[in-house]
Amino acid sequence: MSEIDTRKAALETRLGELSARLHEIQGELVSHNSADWEELATERETDEVLEGRGVQGQAEIAAIRAALARIEAGDYGFCTQCGSEISQQRLDLLPQTPFCKSCAT
Repeated sequence: MSEIDTRKAALETRLGELSARLHEIQGELVSHNSADWEELATERETDEVLEGRGVQGQAEIAAIRAALARIEAGDYGFCTQCGSEISQQRLDLLPQTPFCKSCAT
């Protein structure tokens, strides 16, 4: 299995994990209907945290899908801003990154 195939498999696995997590978050957000005011206030605070995680998850999903599209196009591993090759160490840490270290800062 090539390096690209390995990264693609890891990105697809992460995409599946995130999709499952977002589905769980959606279910949790819909399930809160407490009649008790104190419980409802606690549920709403929890909802804010869940919504934040959902937004982060959606952003990561978009980045992963973009990385998978770059793999299909043959552009994966190259900075979308300057065209330089992205270091393997950076891709190990952030496999969905579209930027080299220089352009990311």
